[in-house]
Amino acid sequence: MDSLWTGTIWPLAVIVFYILLIAVPLMVAMAYLTYAERKIIGAMQLRQGPMTVGPYGLLQPIADGVKLFFKETVIPTGANKIVFVMAPMVTFILALVGWAVIPFGAGIVLADINVGILYLLAISSLGVYGIIMAGWASNSRYAFLGALRSSAQMISYEIAIGLIIISVLITAGSLNLSEIVMAQDGLWYIIPHFPMFMIFMVAILAETNRHPFDLPEDESTLVTGYNVEYSSMTFALFFLGEYMNMILMSAIAVILFLGGWLPPLNIFPLTLIPGPIWFILKVCFVLFCFIWARATLPRYRYDQLMRLGWKILLPFSLLWVVLTSGFLVYFDMLPR
Repeated sequence: MDSLWTGTIWPLAVIVFYILLIAVPLMVAMAYLTYAERKIIGAMQLRQGPMTVGPYGLLQPIADGVKLFFKETVIPTGANKIVFVMAPMVTFILALVGWAVIPFGAGIVLADINVGILYLLAISSLGVYGIIMAGWASNSRYAFLGALRSSAQMISYEIAIGLIIISVLITAGSLNLSEIVMAQDGLWYIIPHFPMFMIFMVAILAETNRHPFDLPEDESTLVTGYNVEYSSMTFALFFLGEYMNMILMSAIAVILFLGGWLPPLNIFPLTLIPGPIWFILKVCFVLFCFIWARATLPRYRYDQLMRLGWKILLPFSLLWVVLTSGFLVYFDMLPR
């Protein structure tokens, strides 16, 4: 019995504890990201935002969660019930499992694998399946059209994201996320790769179906698109997945371009302000940019969205890979 405890049960219990240590704060952060979004957009549009449910409206996310939990789950008569219920679960689970390889600080990571960036690319690519499943299973033309829009949009912008990541990988010389962060000690990649950082910010807006690229959820033409037939906790899981993806993409942007947990210009020692605090502050800055874009930019037309992805971002990203490679080879700066 002792060997079973020490050999199987105890290591499994430790892994579950570490998973909960990441997942529970993420769930809380996701809930209060909705609150922050409402308050920031309210301030930008000269209105209050949530202010009555709890002090300063701080209990509004909890009230929303309770309301959705107790609402009735309605499944359309002609829907494929199994796929219909599985779709939001797939979206939410994939948004959560990507955090397994995200380093919050030096050595603070659940799985420090050598191909962490490829793992993240695979997880983000699979995210489209939940939306396609929802659109197909709903037996609704609006939902199906929203799913088709989302699949085309995510595939288009994933190519640009992949090329941007290649530029960073060539510079860092590693697929390990922690090593990419450490390669930026002294010079964050946002400085030499600033055009790629801007394109990456545009691409992750489209990848997460966020304004001004929220065409799969265009309420003026699709009545909220792929999730139009969802209610109660099935709708909540889509909502959770979208905001969890926002936080995940913000963390990837921080790791690739903003030095991860490293302080700016190394002027603050990590003993004074720990690395995870810097990481969280940087993620909050990128999330603010998400919200800022939603509050200020008009929605694109779908043809404009496709033109931007295929005719502007993709060729420029490919050109930057060639320029980065040529520069590093010419000046003998390739990482050894």
